[in-house]
Amino acid sequence: MGNRVLSVRNLSVDIPLADGVLHAVDDVNLHVDRGETLCIVGESGCGKSLTSLALMDLLPKKAIRTIGRLDLNEASILDYSERQMSDVRGNRMGMIFQEPMTSLNPAFTIGNQMVETLRRHRDISKSDARDLAKQMLEKVGITAAEQRLTQYPHQLSGGLRQRVMIAMTLLCEPELIIADEPTTALDVTIQAQILLLLRELQHEYDMGLILITHDLGVVARIATRVAVMYAGQIVEQGTVEQIFENPMHPYTRGLMRCIPVPGKTRPGEPLGSIPGMVPSLIGSFTGCRFADRCDLVKEACRKSDVALRDVAGKTQAYRCVIDPQAMTKVA
Repeated sequence: MGNRVLSVRNLSVDIPLADGVLHAVDDVNLHVDRGETLCIVGESGCGKSLTSLALMDLLPKKAIRTIGRLDLNEASILDYSERQMSDVRGNRMGMIFQEPMTSLNPAFTIGNQMVETLRRHRDISKSDARDLAKQMLEKVGITAAEQRLTQYPHQLSGGLRQRVMIAMTLLCEPELIIADEPTTALDVTIQAQILLLLRELQHEYDMGLILITHDLGVVARIATRVAVMYAGQIVEQGTVEQIFENPMHPYTRGLMRCIPVPGKTRPGEPLGSIPGMVPSLIGSFTGCRFADRCDLVKEACRKSDVALRDVAGKTQAYRCVIDPQAMTKVA
Protein backbone atom coordinates (compact mmCIF):
# COMPACT_ATOMS: atom_id res chain seq x y z
CA MET A 1 0.00 0.00 0.00
CA GLY A 2 1.25 3.45 -0.89
CA ASN A 3 1.81 6.49 1.33
CA ARG A 4 -1.19 8.49 0.08
CA VAL A 5 -3.70 8.68 2.93
CA LEU A 6 -6.24 11.10 1.45
CA SER A 7 -6.91 12.27 -2.08
CA VAL A 8 -9.66 14.78 -2.90
CA ARG A 9 -10.63 16.11 -6.31
CA ASN A 10 -13.14 18.79 -7.37
CA LEU A 11 -14.73 19.37 -3.97
CA SER A 12 -17.39 22.09 -3.84
CA VAL A 13 -19.91 23.08 -1.19
CA ASP A 14 -22.99 25.16 -2.03
CA ILE A 15 -25.49 26.50 0.49
CA PRO A 16 -28.93 27.68 -0.76
CA LEU A 17 -29.95 30.99 0.85
CA ALA A 18 -32.87 33.37 0.42
CA ASP A 19 -30.72 35.69 -1.73
CA GLY A 20 -29.26 32.91 -3.88
CA VAL A 21 -26.72 30.10 -3.64
CA LEU A 22 -23.62 30.66 -1.53
CA HIS A 23 -20.64 28.98 -3.20
CA ALA A 24 -18.69 28.44 0.01
CA VAL A 25 -16.10 25.98 -1.34
CA ASP A 26 -15.21 25.93 -5.02
CA ASP A 27 -13.36 23.12 -6.81
CA VAL A 28 -10.84 22.24 -4.10
CA ASN A 29 -8.18 19.61 -4.83
CA LEU A 30 -5.81 18.35 -2.15
CA HIS A 31 -3.97 15.30 -0.88
CA VAL A 32 -2.22 14.18 2.28
CA ASP A 33 0.49 11.54 2.64
CA ARG A 34 1.23 9.38 5.65
CA GLY A 35 3.35 11.27 8.20
CA GLU A 36 2.67 14.60 6.44
CA THR A 37 1.09 17.77 7.82
CA LEU A 38 -1.00 19.80 5.39
CA CYS A 39 -1.91 23.23 6.76
CA ILE A 40 -4.93 24.96 5.24
CA VAL A 41 -4.67 28.70 5.92
CA GLY A 42 -6.72 31.77 5.18
CA GLU A 43 -8.80 34.46 6.87
CA SER A 44 -12.12 33.72 8.58
CA GLY A 45 -14.91 32.77 6.19
CA CYS A 46 -12.66 31.51 3.39
CA GLY A 47 -14.05 27.95 3.53
CA LYS A 48 -11.43 26.14 5.62
CA SER A 49 -13.79 24.61 8.18
CA LEU A 50 -16.46 23.74 5.61
CA THR A 51 -13.80 21.91 3.61
CA SER A 52 -12.93 19.80 6.64
CA LEU A 53 -16.59 19.09 7.42
CA ALA A 54 -17.17 18.10 3.79
CA LEU A 55 -14.32 15.57 3.99
CA MET A 56 -15.96 13.99 7.05
CA ASP A 57 -19.46 14.26 5.50
CA LEU A 58 -20.61 16.33 8.47
CA LEU A 59 -21.99 19.34 6.61
CA PRO A 60 -25.19 21.14 7.71
CA LYS A 61 -28.36 19.66 6.22
CA LYS A 62 -28.88 22.50 3.72
CA ALA A 63 -25.31 22.34 2.39
CA ILE A 64 -24.82 20.53 -0.92
CA ARG A 65 -21.53 18.70 -1.44
CA THR A 66 -20.32 17.86 -4.94
CA ILE A 67 -17.08 15.95 -5.30
CA GLY A 68 -15.31 14.09 -8.06
CA ARG A 69 -13.05 11.87 -5.99
CA LEU A 70 -12.57 11.03 -2.32
CA ASP A 71 -10.02 8.29 -1.57
CA LEU A 72 -8.88 7.12 1.85
CA ASN A 73 -5.75 4.98 1.75
CA GLU A 74 -6.14 4.75 -2.03
CA ALA A 75 -9.65 3.26 -1.83
CA SER A 76 -12.74 5.31 -2.70
CA ILE A 77 -15.17 6.24 0.08
CA LEU A 78 -17.11 8.63 -2.14
CA ASP A 79 -20.24 6.49 -2.41
CA TYR A 80 -20.30 5.32 1.19
CA SER A 81 -23.68 5.29 2.92
CA GLU A 82 -24.19 7.19 6.19
CA ARG A 83 -23.80 3.89 8.06
CA GLN A 84 -20.49 3.20 6.32
CA MET A 85 -19.26 6.75 6.96
CA SER A 86 -20.13 6.43 10.64
CA ASP A 87 -17.76 3.46 10.71
CA VAL A 88 -15.05 5.61 9.11
CA ARG A 89 -15.50 8.66 11.35
CA GLY A 90 -13.64 8.27 14.64
CA ASN A 91 -12.07 5.05 13.42
CA ARG A 92 -10.10 5.71 10.21
CA MET A 93 -10.61 9.49 10.12
CA GLY A 94 -10.59 11.52 13.33
CA MET A 95 -11.41 15.17 13.89
CA ILE A 96 -10.31 17.58 16.60
CA PHE A 97 -12.75 20.47 16.76
CA GLN A 98 -12.02 24.10 17.53
CA GLU A 99 -13.77 24.30 20.90
CA PRO A 100 -13.57 21.15 23.05
CA MET A 101 -16.21 22.38 25.49
CA THR A 102 -18.87 22.15 22.78
CA SER A 103 -17.42 18.93 21.31
CA LEU A 104 -17.54 16.93 24.55
CA ASN A 105 -20.95 15.96 25.94
CA PRO A 106 -21.46 17.82 29.25
CA ALA A 107 -23.88 15.15 30.52
CA PHE A 108 -21.35 12.29 30.50
CA THR A 109 -17.99 11.75 32.17
CA ILE A 110 -14.77 11.72 30.19
CA GLY A 111 -14.49 7.98 30.82
CA ASN A 112 -17.98 7.23 29.52
CA GLN A 113 -17.32 9.14 26.30
CA MET A 114 -13.95 7.53 25.65
CA VAL A 115 -15.23 4.03 26.39
CA GLU A 116 -18.20 4.58 24.06
CA THR A 117 -15.87 5.69 21.27
CA LEU A 118 -13.75 2.55 21.59
CA ARG A 119 -16.66 0.14 21.86
CA ARG A 120 -18.37 1.72 18.85
CA HIS A 121 -15.47 0.70 16.62
CA ARG A 122 -13.80 -2.21 18.44
CA ASP A 123 -14.99 -5.53 19.86
CA ILE A 124 -13.77 -4.85 23.38
CA SER A 125 -15.10 -5.12 26.95
CA LYS A 126 -15.87 -2.07 29.07
CA SER A 127 -13.01 -2.78 31.48
CA ASP A 128 -10.47 -3.19 28.66
CA ALA A 129 -11.78 -0.05 26.94
CA ARG A 130 -11.42 1.89 30.19
CA ASP A 131 -7.84 0.66 30.59
CA LEU A 132 -7.00 1.79 27.05
CA ALA A 133 -8.67 5.16 27.68
CA LYS A 134 -6.55 5.63 30.80
CA GLN A 135 -3.37 4.74 28.87
CA MET A 136 -4.24 7.22 26.11
CA LEU A 137 -4.88 10.03 28.61
CA GLU A 138 -1.45 9.36 30.08
CA LYS A 139 0.08 9.34 26.59
CA VAL A 140 -1.23 12.85 25.90
CA GLY A 141 0.26 14.12 29.14
CA ILE A 142 -2.73 14.06 31.49
CA THR A 143 -1.76 13.21 35.06
CA ALA A 144 -4.07 11.38 37.49
CA ALA A 145 -5.74 9.77 34.47
CA GLU A 146 -7.93 7.45 36.55
CA GLN A 147 -9.44 10.43 38.33
CA ARG A 148 -9.94 12.37 35.07
CA LEU A 149 -12.03 9.51 33.67
CA THR A 150 -14.60 10.11 36.42
CA GLN A 151 -14.82 13.87 35.80
CA TYR A 152 -17.15 15.86 33.54
CA PRO A 153 -15.88 18.26 30.82
CA HIS A 154 -16.73 21.39 32.85
CA GLN A 155 -14.40 20.19 35.61
CA LEU A 156 -11.37 20.40 33.31
CA SER A 157 -9.41 23.40 32.05
CA GLY A 158 -9.41 24.32 28.36
CA GLY A 159 -5.99 22.77 27.83
CA LEU A 160 -7.02 19.52 29.52
CA ARG A 161 -10.23 19.34 27.51
CA GLN A 162 -8.26 19.72 24.30
CA ARG A 163 -5.88 16.95 25.39
CA VAL A 164 -8.91 14.76 26.09
CA MET A 165 -10.20 15.48 22.57
CA ILE A 166 -6.83 14.48 21.12
CA ALA A 167 -6.82 11.30 23.22
CA MET A 168 -10.34 10.40 22.02
CA THR A 169 -9.34 11.03 18.41
CA LEU A 170 -6.31 8.74 18.74
CA LEU A 171 -8.08 5.88 20.53
CA CYS A 172 -8.73 3.91 17.34
CA GLU A 173 -5.39 4.92 15.74
CA PRO A 174 -6.89 6.64 12.66
CA GLU A 175 -4.99 7.02 9.40
CA LEU A 176 -5.91 10.70 9.12
CA ILE A 177 -6.60 13.43 11.67
CA ILE A 178 -8.26 16.74 10.80
CA ALA A 179 -7.60 19.45 13.40
CA ASP A 180 -9.81 22.51 12.94
CA GLU A 181 -8.02 25.39 14.69
CA PRO A 182 -7.39 23.22 17.77
CA THR A 183 -5.51 25.91 19.71
CA THR A 184 -7.63 29.02 19.03
CA ALA A 185 -9.34 29.04 22.44
CA LEU A 186 -6.11 28.40 24.39
CA ASP A 187 -3.45 30.73 25.74
CA VAL A 188 -0.07 30.92 24.01
CA THR A 189 1.79 28.57 26.39
CA ILE A 190 -0.86 25.85 26.12
CA GLN A 191 -1.00 26.36 22.34
CA ALA A 192 2.68 25.49 22.04
CA GLN A 193 2.23 22.39 24.20
CA ILE A 194 -0.75 21.15 22.16
CA LEU A 195 1.06 21.69 18.84
CA LEU A 196 4.14 19.87 20.09
CA LEU A 197 1.95 17.03 21.33
CA LEU A 198 0.17 16.74 17.97
CA ARG A 199 3.45 16.63 16.11
CA GLU A 200 4.95 13.97 18.40
CA LEU A 201 1.85 11.76 18.24
CA GLN A 202 1.63 12.14 14.48
CA HIS A 203 5.19 10.88 14.09
CA GLU A 204 4.59 8.05 16.57
CA TYR A 205 1.47 6.79 14.77
CA ASP A 206 2.64 7.79 11.25
CA MET A 207 -0.67 9.52 10.50
CA GLY A 208 -1.64 12.12 7.96
CA LEU A 209 -2.60 15.44 9.56
CA ILE A 210 -4.68 18.30 8.16
CA LEU A 211 -4.33 21.38 10.34
CA ILE A 212 -6.73 24.25 9.71
CA THR A 213 -5.55 27.60 11.01
CA HIS A 214 -5.24 31.31 10.30
CA ASP A 215 -2.02 31.58 12.35
CA LEU A 216 1.01 31.68 10.05
CA GLY A 217 3.31 31.26 13.04
CA VAL A 218 1.72 27.87 13.71
CA VAL A 219 2.08 26.98 10.02
CA ALA A 220 5.79 27.79 10.02
CA ARG A 221 6.39 25.48 13.00
CA ILE A 222 4.38 22.43 12.05
CA ALA A 223 3.54 22.29 8.31
CA THR A 224 5.00 20.06 5.63
CA ARG A 225 2.86 21.55 2.88
CA VAL A 226 0.53 24.56 2.80
CA ALA A 227 -2.71 25.29 0.96
CA VAL A 228 -3.79 28.96 1.04
CA MET A 229 -7.55 29.52 0.70
CA TYR A 230 -9.32 32.71 -0.29
CA ALA A 231 -13.06 33.12 -0.93
CA GLY A 232 -13.67 29.38 -1.17
CA GLN A 233 -10.77 28.56 -3.50
CA ILE A 234 -7.22 27.33 -3.02
CA VAL A 235 -5.18 30.21 -4.45
CA GLU A 236 -1.73 28.80 -3.72
CA GLN A 237 -0.18 25.56 -2.56
CA GLY A 238 3.32 24.23 -2.06
CA THR A 239 5.84 23.15 0.56
CA VAL A 240 6.13 25.30 3.67
CA GLU A 241 9.56 26.49 2.47
CA GLN A 242 8.19 27.52 -0.94
CA ILE A 243 5.22 29.40 0.53
CA PHE A 244 7.25 31.28 3.14
CA GLU A 245 10.39 31.96 1.08
CA ASN A 246 8.77 32.75 -2.27
CA PRO A 247 4.99 33.26 -2.10
CA MET A 248 3.58 33.71 -5.60
CA HIS A 249 -0.05 34.75 -5.21
CA PRO A 250 -0.68 38.43 -4.28
CA TYR A 251 -2.99 37.31 -1.45
CA THR A 252 -0.30 35.05 0.04
CA ARG A 253 2.19 37.89 -0.21
CA GLY A 254 -0.28 40.16 1.55
CA LEU A 255 -0.64 37.63 4.38
CA MET A 256 3.13 37.46 4.76
CA ARG A 257 3.37 41.25 5.04
CA CYS A 258 0.92 41.15 7.95
CA ILE A 259 3.26 39.21 10.26
CA PRO A 260 6.40 40.57 11.97
CA VAL A 261 9.71 39.04 10.88
CA PRO A 262 12.36 38.61 13.62
CA GLY A 263 15.43 40.68 12.78
CA LYS A 264 13.68 42.60 9.99
CA THR A 265 10.58 44.22 11.47
CA ARG A 266 11.63 47.12 13.71
CA PRO A 267 9.79 47.75 17.01
CA GLY A 268 6.87 50.11 16.42
CA GLU A 269 7.01 49.66 12.64
CA PRO A 270 3.51 49.28 11.16
CA LEU A 271 2.70 45.86 9.71
CA GLY A 272 1.24 45.36 6.27
CA SER A 273 -2.47 45.01 5.59
CA ILE A 274 -4.72 43.86 2.78
CA PRO A 275 -7.14 46.62 1.71
CA GLY A 276 -10.75 46.07 0.70
CA MET A 277 -13.33 43.41 1.51
CA VAL A 278 -13.80 39.74 0.66
CA PRO A 279 -16.27 39.50 -2.26
CA SER A 280 -19.74 38.04 -1.83
CA LEU A 281 -19.85 34.38 -2.80
CA ILE A 282 -23.60 34.42 -3.46
CA GLY A 283 -24.51 33.92 -7.11
CA SER A 284 -22.23 33.59 -10.10
CA PHE A 285 -18.70 34.95 -10.14
CA THR A 286 -16.31 35.49 -13.05
CA GLY A 287 -12.61 36.20 -12.86
CA CYS A 288 -10.16 36.31 -9.98
CA ARG A 289 -11.86 36.63 -6.59
CA PHE A 290 -8.97 38.70 -5.25
CA ALA A 291 -9.09 41.22 -8.11
CA ASP A 292 -10.80 44.05 -6.17
CA ARG A 293 -8.11 43.93 -3.45
CA CYS A 294 -5.05 43.32 -5.63
CA ASP A 295 -2.56 46.06 -6.55
CA LEU A 296 -1.39 44.02 -9.57
CA VAL A 297 -4.84 43.57 -11.11
CA LYS A 298 -5.13 43.49 -14.92
CA GLU A 299 -8.09 43.49 -17.27
CA ALA A 300 -7.55 39.77 -17.89
CA CYS A 301 -8.05 39.09 -14.19
CA ARG A 302 -11.74 39.99 -14.40
CA LYS A 303 -12.64 38.39 -17.72
CA SER A 304 -12.49 34.66 -17.03
CA ASP A 305 -11.91 32.17 -14.25
CA VAL A 306 -8.27 31.77 -13.25
CA ALA A 307 -6.85 28.26 -12.94
CA LEU A 308 -3.98 27.11 -10.75
CA ARG A 309 -0.70 27.31 -12.65
CA ASP A 310 2.44 25.40 -11.75
CA VAL A 311 5.72 27.11 -10.96
CA ALA A 312 8.34 25.57 -13.24
CA GLY A 313 10.58 23.05 -11.50
CA LYS A 314 8.66 23.23 -8.21
CA THR A 315 5.78 21.48 -6.46
CA GLN A 316 4.15 24.88 -6.13
CA ALA A 317 1.08 26.30 -7.88
CA TYR A 318 -0.82 29.57 -7.68
CA ARG A 319 -4.09 30.94 -9.08
CA CYS A 320 -3.04 34.10 -10.91
CA VAL A 321 -2.54 35.39 -14.46
CA ILE A 322 0.66 37.20 -13.51
CA ASP A 323 3.76 35.61 -15.08
CA PRO A 324 6.10 33.93 -12.56
CA GLN A 325 9.08 36.04 -13.67
CA ALA A 326 7.09 39.24 -13.19
CA MET A 327 5.76 38.03 -9.86
CA THR A 328 9.24 37.40 -8.42
CA LYS A 329 10.15 41.04 -9.10
CA VAL A 330 7.32 42.31 -6.89
CA ALA A 331 8.47 43.20 -3.40
